[in-house]
Order: sequence, then C-alpha cells, then structure tokens
Amino acid sequence: MAFLDYQRQTLAWKCEGLTEEQLREKAVPPSGLSLLGLVRHAAEVERSWFQAAWSGEKAEAHWPGMVNGTYAEFDATQASAEEAFEVWRAACARSRSIVEAEPSLDTTVGFEGEVFSLRYVLLHMIEEYARHNGHADLLRERIDGMTGE
Repeated sequence: MAFLDYQRQTLAWKCEGLTEEQLREKAVPPSGLSLLGLVRHAAEVERSWFQAAWSGEKAEAHWPGMVNGTYAEFDATQASAEEAFEVWRAACARSRSIVEAEPSLDTTVGFEGEVFSLRYVLLHMIEEYARHNGHADLLRERIDGMTGE
C-alpha cells in the first residue's frame, strides 16, 4: 500500500499549484492527454478495480465509458478540477478501506471470468499509476518546466 500511496501522491504533486486551465492543457497533437484527464482516469481505475471488480459493488462510472474509441474521462476539456480531485480522493479513500478490510494479499476474487488476488490488483494499480505518472511528468514539464518524481 505504501508504494501505491506514493504513486498517488506523485500524481497529486504533479498537479499541485496549477490553474484549472493548466490542468486541462493538452500534451501535443494529436494527443488529448492532460493532467486533469489523468486524475479523472485514476479515479475511474480506482473505482473499477477496487469497488466494481474486487468488492462487487454497483459502482457506476463518474464519466461516460468510451467516446470515439477512447475513455471519456481523459477528455477534460470542460472538466471541473474541483470535481475531478474530489471524486479521485474519495475513490482512493474507498480503495484504502477495501484493502484494509482484507485479511491477506493472497485473497482472491473472480471477476468477468478471471480470478485475481489482491496482490495482483495492488501491483496492477502501482503499474497503472507509474505509467501515467510518466505522462504527468512530461505534461508538467511542458506546462512550467517542473520535473522530478
């Protein structure tokens, strides 16, 4: 959990001190990727893996699924930073409580015909954040030159 929380904190840090307009700023054409889109995506990944897949909760997506072949949460053109961060922080808190309730990382759950251990889900989430934090680092550098973990 410490490694996952570190990755979560890194994403928050990459967004720190920026205006809503800067958070919406896209990388480079043709990419529509933005820091705010990454936050919204992180919220959806937290929700889908921990609430829907792991706990079996009826956890509806906060933003519509696929639009023109890409996840809708990435399109932050008209998004509210306040809403995105609120949804993301709530999803992270819910994920933490789900993990803390489990007796072992070796506990498994079946989802859509596959069986996953909690260890697998945590490692997948670390990988998901690490990959997107690389994107966030490049986006932040483009915005104001700030780099680093």
